[in-house]
Amino acid sequence: MKALVMTAPGNPDVLQVRELPIPTIHGRQLLVRLKAAGINPLDTKLRARGTYFPERMPAILGCDGAGIVEAAGPEVQNFKQGDAVYFCNGGIGGHPGTYAEYAVVDERFAAPKPTTLSFAQAAASPLVVITAWEALHDRGRLQAGQRALIHAGAGGVGHIAIQLARLHGNQVCTTVSDGDKARFVGELGVDYVVDYRDNDFVDAVNEWSNGGVELALDTVGGATFQRSVHCVRHYGDLVTLLQPGGDMDWKEARLRNLRVSFELMLTPMVHRLSAAQRHQADILRHCAELFDSGALCIHLAKTFPLEQAAEAHRLIEAGGMVGKLALVMDDG
Repeated sequence: MKALVMTAPGNPDVLQVRELPIPTIHGRQLLVRLKAAGINPLDTKLRARGTYFPERMPAILGCDGAGIVEAAGPEVQNFKQGDAVYFCNGGIGGHPGTYAEYAVVDERFAAPKPTTLSFAQAAASPLVVITAWEALHDRGRLQAGQRALIHAGAGGVGHIAIQLARLHGNQVCTTVSDGDKARFVGELGVDYVVDYRDNDFVDAVNEWSNGGVELALDTVGGATFQRSVHCVRHYGDLVTLLQPGGDMDWKEARLRNLRVSFELMLTPMVHRLSAAQRHQADILRHCAELFDSGALCIHLAKTFPLEQAAEAHRLIEAGGMVGKLALVMDDG
């Protein structure tokens, strides 16, 4: 099979096309002939800095995939050859990822592909869908009738989180950096948009929410995380996808009795927490229903052939992305 192999950390050119044997399967594993693979900022960071398992090189990046079951292991119960699936599995160094023509995934960690999505759209969805769902519901305790601040609403996680929060009966405020992104999130039904280039988002959010939101989701980190403390109401929730810097002043968060949570959807893969991975597959199954009902959409900005993954990485690293990118193996 054709695969993109990373032999050492470095610039996008370290991703090289190689011919590798098609993987073998056993037990409850599925051999999936991939039609598309999602590309995430995570991939660019792992490529540049090294994977979670640096001793296991070379590596195949890519967590997100969608394709057709080519073969099922002898203990598989819920899928068969020819089924269309999507999943988030591998790609962080411990298990080969989806930048390849074939991938192996335990059936318990896969879900039926949404029928209304193309393979490329489906492959672009799992990591951001799981991240947004876990951040809002599992970490943030979001309840109907609350107000939520979601930073970078035009991004991959952000645009999904906006939709999930609104589906749960919440008013949503988001931050953007230009007019095109403001129009994009407006089409998602966001209630209030703050262009942070021209406005102090803390003042704007506090005015909109009459003193602070019940939940803020930080997808940016750094100063954005630190300043978000000041627009979450007392006893509220602040969820971040990033690691706070060593200069973080926690005084105001403590005075407000905030619950600060970290969301890293990779934890089950890093620590082999199979029950948590099954929960993530449940999220994918539920969101497949939302996609197919038209209640949820994924914005796929652009696709690239497998051989052009380096170009896709450069585009992500340039910043300012709206939505998601995907690699397409054939007719995804």
